[in-house]
Amino acid sequence: MNLELRHLKVVCAIAETGSVTKAASQLGLAQPALTAQLQRIERSLGGPLFERGRHGATATVLGELVLARARVVLPAMKDLQDEAARLAGSENMLGRYRIGAVNGPILGGLVKRLAADHPETQVITHSSWWATELTDMVINGRLDFCLAGVCGDTMPGTPADGLTWRVVSVDPVFLLLPEGHELAEREEVRLAELAEAQWVSAPGDGCFGDCFAAACAREGFTPRTMYEMDTGGCIDLVQSGHAIGLCQATFRRVHGLTAVPIAGAPLRWRHLLGWHPDSPAADFADTVLDHAAAAYHDAAQRNPRYARWLEKNPQFGSVATIRVAV
Repeated sequence: MNLELRHLKVVCAIAETGSVTKAASQLGLAQPALTAQLQRIERSLGGPLFERGRHGATATVLGELVLARARVVLPAMKDLQDEAARLAGSENMLGRYRIGAVNGPILGGLVKRLAADHPETQVITHSSWWATELTDMVINGRLDFCLAGVCGDTMPGTPADGLTWRVVSVDPVFLLLPEGHELAEREEVRLAELAEAQWVSAPGDGCFGDCFAAACAREGFTPRTMYEMDTGGCIDLVQSGHAIGLCQATFRRVHGLTAVPIAGAPLRWRHLLGWHPDSPAADFADTVLDHAAAAYHDAAQRNPRYARWLEKNPQFGSVATIRVAV
């Protein structure tokens, strides 16, 4: 039997979990099947790789040798696959844009603008609640660009990811209220005025929940409840009067609901465009960034209340020319 990468993954999984049973569960295999596979690997290599005892599986001297090599080979192969995916994408880069986006106001307008300016170019989209999922897809070459939303001054992913990020816009977070709510017609509302409310927002990664709790603490209270639901669930809960929503200021008006500014704009939501600097997408990033900024501007102007608010608060809105240091 020739040794393959999947065999090295089996050996590493057993070493990491300390158990054939746990490794089988991690790899999605039946325990007897993994045991039989390990036996074939050991026969191929000429000796046992693990000693099994009451405390689990412990690598033998031969096992340690195999593990040392596997821990070099597997990451190297992963890097090779990622680079190959990016290179393969470059062969068709002029014919398509692959864009992933977290829930936000930009993607629809961006697709429309790219399609209008480049009718010969295919635009492929992927949506997720999780910026980490999309950054991984950019890193491994499955996406060209990522539109992510982050709270405050945080960044998607980690500096080690090596992606380039540019700010498209900075939004305040608004309150989402039923039109009949006693505060719905106010120019702005202090969080303290809603100390007894229950709250709802859409899911996502990042520190938004912590930032909201901190903003409430500065106003002297702790929020009672924070429900997490998809957009439809949030709308239903606010319309019913059961909870107050937190929404992006570009929220498009829904019958029976209105978005109201929070006094002092204590919560900020940044929209970012990311790409891999070594990918072919880097050559087209400025074009995509310009279209993303224009799409955001259109979305902001569709909400008259937010458009008026921006005139008084010019530090918010489109800031696509600011470069982000990672």
